[in-house]
Amino acid sequence: MTADLIITTYNRPDALSCVLHSVRRQTVLPLNVIVADDGSTLETKVLIQEFQKSFPTTLIHSWHEDRGFRAAEARNLALSKVQSDYVILIDGDMILDEHFVEDHLRFAQRGYFLQGGRVMMTQEKTEQVVQNPTSPLKTNIFDKGLESRLEKRITSFRSMLLGKLTLKELRNKNKVRSCNMSFYYEDLVKVNGFNNLIFGWGREDSELVERLLNAGVKGRIIKFVAMGYHLYHKEESRQSLERNDAILRNTITQKLTYCEDGLSRFLTEGAFVGGR
Repeated sequence: MTADLIITTYNRPDALSCVLHSVRRQTVLPLNVIVADDGSTLETKVLIQEFQKSFPTTLIHSWHEDRGFRAAEARNLALSKVQSDYVILIDGDMILDEHFVEDHLRFAQRGYFLQGGRVMMTQEKTEQVVQNPTSPLKTNIFDKGLESRLEKRITSFRSMLLGKLTLKELRNKNKVRSCNMSFYYEDLVKVNGFNNLIFGWGREDSELVERLLNAGVKGRIIKFVAMGYHLYHKEESRQSLERNDAILRNTITQKLTYCEDGLSRFLTEGAFVGGR
């Protein structure tokens, strides 16, 4: 089975460069890497074009016009270009452990999606990393450049044995983070992907998960594997959160399994939908 990797980005080419270099080092390469660009300026386009010259797998720049924070739409547009049975979502500031794609594929199981974790970097550590984007990231649980929470430090190293022992079903939906998730593509098609009506920061991932759960697709939490290290950034504006929360509450109350304005907007008749 192959996987396509979708990377969401917006006007942060220095971070994206670090992420793409970490993709180069994967033990199992994705079939396609699709950059879901939420309207970045020319600098990001030029960066991707430079990577495309020597990238070890297909690198696709999926761009739409900047109309404010529209991550749901950007991801749906990217999802419409997927050519694998399995799809992995990350943010454009997540540096990947070299086994990241391999781990997601190893733990994939029909009827489930996977929720991976992240380890936050400090601002100082982030500045060091982006200055040397080609260098492999070296960390350990004593690294002062990682966040101070003990739980995150403990899970900041890879262990396949601990990954298998700690695998559990997603019950706390506050744990949902689209910066590190993976799905069978057919499950995303079944619920019509992300809800395009959610824009501005927040809840597009939680609302998707609610529909997946309502449709009978369960979630699993994975730790100690599929490691992602999150570069520091300032928090996004929360001004759309109240509106997005209302959409989420409606999905929960009505037990919705499908959104009317979603992935299907970008799927053309006869488009390839998974299956490799």
